[in-house]
Amino acid sequence: MVDILNLTFEELEKFLVHELGEKKFRARQIWQWLWNKYVRDFDQMTNVSKQTRALLKERAHITWPEMVKTQVSQDGTTKFLLRLADGALIETVLIPGSQGRLTQCLSCQVGCAMGCTFCATGTLGFERNMTMSEILGQVLVAREYLNDVAERPILRNLVFMGMGEPLLNLNEVMRSLQTLNSDFGLLFSPRRITVSTCGVNPEGLRELGESGLAFLAVSLHAPTQELRAQIMPKAARWELGDFIDALRNYPLKTRERITFEYLLLGDVNDSLEHAKQLVRLLAQTKGKLNLIVYNPSGDESDPYKAPTEERILAFEKYLWSKNITAIIRKSKGADIKAACGQLKAAEKTEAEGAE
Repeated sequence: MVDILNLTFEELEKFLVHELGEKKFRARQIWQWLWNKYVRDFDQMTNVSKQTRALLKERAHITWPEMVKTQVSQDGTTKFLLRLADGALIETVLIPGSQGRLTQCLSCQVGCAMGCTFCATGTLGFERNMTMSEILGQVLVAREYLNDVAERPILRNLVFMGMGEPLLNLNEVMRSLQTLNSDFGLLFSPRRITVSTCGVNPEGLRELGESGLAFLAVSLHAPTQELRAQIMPKAARWELGDFIDALRNYPLKTRERITFEYLLLGDVNDSLEHAKQLVRLLAQTKGKLNLIVYNPSGDESDPYKAPTEERILAFEKYLWSKNITAIIRKSKGADIKAACGQLKAAEKTEAEGAE
């Protein structure tokens, strides 16, 4: 049985023509039912002949991720715990913005192999890569959920900043980006999509840049190779200087900039000296900086704490004084464990306790 949501438009066209003996125009019809009208049943495709629908039911299936748990924060952040067809659990988050617009944070791997010491997903380890249908299934689930919300907020932006490292699942991420950009499907412009990497795959970084299918964000979190090796040991295998050199040569469109993400960890990377080192590191890049205030897990084993307000403001002020565009992003959804991996970790703990 073919997972029809895991076919790109060209693959769907070939499947219909070569496997089912259909005409090419059927591909566009079925594609719109899948990605524009969000059907889960071939029988709902009313402009497709009964004979074709019967063939599709014999040879293919439509499988969405299953909603396991939904949590809504006081600040409007909504987190979903989803179960994939093989039972694997992943997370996706809807983050509120201005004028009722939402950003969805997507996962691309079940778990993560990077092992960053401040990330709950990193502590869970890596299970497997996700397919295109599993990645984009998160968008389908979110849009169905939003259809039942009275205010009908708009899902405007997508960020690949959930569970997993996108460049370590490059093939499926690129296929997902191509489908997202479809003119008669999900209709997301590249300007509304951001892919975040911590820097592990030079060839993948180059391919993403040359595709022009998304903006780039970089999980930096440390201004020196030594500190990065302490808190992001696997990402630091690509030496920081070489990584920054690659980013200087990253292809950018007019007025496009790389977004650097810097998680402020109390007394770890939040001093004025760290800010000075960061300015020197980013001086020759075309980018902007998101300063993210660490959201402690509340677990006694958490090795990190949030920085003080004084250190946050001093860090930001110094960056601005050196003409570095820096914006403080407060973590959202703290009351529902919205940080990446926290909900899955809690679910795993509950399940183990029930055994």
